[in-house]
Amino acid sequence: MPSRFLRRRWDESRGDEFDGWGPSVWYVEVGEDGWPVRQIEAYDNGPVLRYGPGHEEDRYGGLGQVSLDEVDEDWSRYLIARDAFERVWDSAGE
Repeated sequence: MPSRFLRRRWDESRGDEFDGWGPSVWYVEVGEDGWPVRQIEAYDNGPVLRYGPGHEEDRYGGLGQVSLDEVDEDWSRYLIARDAFERVWDSAGE
């Protein structure tokens, strides 16, 4: 199975020292093995965080550490086109 691209809204805040950033929208490229390859977290009241090859983590968080294929959830409702993901990835900068 080729890469999949997901967009999911999280209506809960982080629950940590950056809780004031509020809810977020997550964009994730998922590889054939179900593991996140690239990830963007766009917070309503905070920054846009970008993780992927060469930048897997920073002081705010990091690339997902679980195979989405192992999570009991139907991810098909969050699928987006590759082009939509790439636009967000490119606009998020480095």
